[in-house]
Amino acid sequence: MRTKTKERLRKELGRFTEYMISGGVWFWSGYILIITLDDVIGLFLANFVGNAVGLTLNFLLERYWVFDSKRMSSLATATKRYFIYTFINAFLLNYLILETLRTGLGIKPEIGQFIASAFFTLWNYYWYKYWVFKGRELPKSYQRRIHERSVKRRESRQQKKARRGGNK
Repeated sequence: MRTKTKERLRKELGRFTEYMISGGVWFWSGYILIITLDDVIGLFLANFVGNAVGLTLNFLLERYWVFDSKRMSSLATATKRYFIYTFINAFLLNYLILETLRTGLGIKPEIGQFIASAFFTLWNYYWYKYWVFKGRELPKSYQRRIHERSVKRRESRQQKKARRGGNK
């Protein structure tokens, strides 16, 4: 495997580990609140409170630790994307999964939350990386210049290698 590929893979595995830790903070804070509050205020409100606390902690960790980059999107953009995406997932889709598991299969939220979280683990990573916390795009002209420099450096290295090989 090429060095750059190995380095990218190592970096991505590190990021995924950080993502899993951040997700664990959301899961356990939300889980404890949902299970504790379900009998007190009902599943809908317990789900809302648990996920509101969990997602706040998760946003901070994802934004400033997991998907931190030199070209971060603005805080307003990331917050708006996170709110839209999370509202749909945490408050609607998670509730529907828990309610369906409870009424359709007889699975209590104590277990259903683990099932829902298994689904959201990979689902969220993709959306966080490629939409919610995606860094700002470089202008096309700048991307083209970077590519051209990269090609010139590669050609220069190949020419130097050829010269060294020719002198032997």
